[in-house]
Amino acid sequence: MKIREAKLEEYPELREIFLASRRENFHWADANEMALGDFDKQTEKEFILLAEENTSILGFTALYLPDNFIHHLFVHPDHAGKGVGRQLLDAAIESMRKPIRLKCVSANHKALKFYENNGWERVVEEEKHGEKYWVMEFR
Repeated sequence: MKIREAKLEEYPELREIFLASRRENFHWADANEMALGDFDKQTEKEFILLAEENTSILGFTALYLPDNFIHHLFVHPDHAGKGVGRQLLDAAIESMRKPIRLKCVSANHKALKFYENNGWERVVEEEKHGEKYWVMEFR
């Protein structure tokens, strides 16, 4: 598996991964309100790394480097549980200065466990637009 910076021509496939993963895993959200264009709105001005194997894109992470913040980490549902997320997380950590932060929706128990198992700590639970999330930190 190779981790590298995403190219603009790969964004259509990243949009598909973003949508498929959210529809599969975001049980608290309305899947009908999710769209391909969400990727562009939510990753504007972000540095995107992707994981690929044999020219297939398996997942990506979107980083806001000025704040050392991981905004997104998504793995295509077909490749979940195969270490893709861990490799993307490691690459993200290597790309930023510590402490590094991210926010994880409180209802996303699977993701919270993933981050905690990889050395992240819950800092504070906050709420915005009626949705609770944990601010997490990696030192």
